[in-house]
Amino acid sequence: QEQLVESGGGLVQAGGSLRLSCAASGRTFSSRTMGWFRQAPGKEREFVAAINWRSTDTYYAPALRGRFTISRDSAKNTVYLQMNSLKPEDTAVYYCAADQIAFRLAHQLKEGEVGPWGQGTQVTVSS
Repeated sequence: QEQLVESGGGLVQAGGSLRLSCAASGRTFSSRTMGWFRQAPGKEREFVAAINWRSTDTYYAPALRGRFTISRDSAKNTVYLQMNSLKPEDTAVYYCAADQIAFRLAHQLKEGEVGPWGQGTQVTVSS
């Protein structure tokens, strides 16, 4: 059974950092672009960042570029999201997901074309 499990969320003060992890099991996603999305209370889920299968291409939501960094360790079947200079508006549940189509570029990742999803990890940034 394919499964993605996020971890690393928590409560942090504004200006702090967190590193989220997404561990895949049940199959290897080494040929798939992986992405992070987030959903704040009362808002639609939004794209955060993506990384292609070879880690040669990354893509970020424009407002987050420079503060967030996505990476992956294919040997560990794990994707990471390093979040720096966190702001209260970064408060959300963060989800990772796998592209359903293999060998695409990072910017080609679309919310309607990903699966499976992880269960999410809560990130809360206090002011």
